[in-house]
Parts: sequence; structure tokens; C-alpha cells
Amino acid sequence: MLELISGWQGAEWLRGSGTAYLLVNAAHILGIGLLLGAILPLDLRLAGFGSTRLEVIGPFLVRAAGVGLALALPTGLWLFSVDPGSYLGNRAFLIKAALIALGLANIVIMHSDKGFRVAMGGGAVSGVVRLMAALSALVWVSVLIAGRWIGFL
Repeated sequence: MLELISGWQGAEWLRGSGTAYLLVNAAHILGIGLLLGAILPLDLRLAGFGSTRLEVIGPFLVRAAGVGLALALPTGLWLFSVDPGSYLGNRAFLIKAALIALGLANIVIMHSDKGFRVAMGGGAVSGVVRLMAALSALVWVSVLIAGRWIGFL
């Protein structure tokens, strides 16, 4: 399976072109910036910090985070394809992957929760939503830290 992934034409292109690797890596960083730049203010507001009305900022931040995630995930997988064996042998990468899975699960659970929809509509923020928002902030910052840690192991 790893040979199939690393033999993919996109992986070969990245390995053979410093410019291509640079651009895909930059797109990955842009996606991460959009994701965290949107999700952290939303999570902090849901957790009880600030007073900006959620029905005003919430929809924009959710869409911006979605765009960031839609950019970060495929470019991250593309970068992974360059040397999947090394990444799978890297403890920081495995931690990052597990944290991403946890973050994605939290998004699905939070967005399917009635309390989240009530809060985003301007209603009261429930304790469960506050807890999920705090967990989300912690998880996504941890993903960022684990991603930086990869290069040091």
C-alpha cells in the first residue's frame, strides 16, 4: 500500500520539483492558518470568552474553518505521499493523525448537537457545547504543535 501511495504521480512530481513541493506545502500552511484562524475565535466565543453575537460571526467562522480544512487535508495527504514510510515511523506524525481524527470527530458531534445550533442562532450556549468548544481549541492547537514536531524527530 505504501508503495502504491509513494508511486502516485503526484508524489513523484513533488519529489522531483522543489517548486511543486513549496507550493503544496504553502497551500497546506494556508489551510492550517484558515482552519485555526477561524476555529479558535469560534471555540473561544463558544467557551464563554468575548461578547460578539454568535449568530453574527459564527456562520462566517464555520465556513472559513471548513475552507481551511478542505485545503489542509488534501494537501497534507499529498505531502504524506512523498515518503509515507518515514511519516508512519514518526511518532509526532502518528500523534498528529490521531489528533486530527479526534478533531474531526468533535466537529461531527458538535455540529450534530442541537445545543450548537441553538447557540449559533443566538441562543444560550450549553455546558456541553462549551466543553466541546474547549476540547476543539485544545485539539486543533495540539495538531499544530504535533505538525511542527514532525520535523524534529
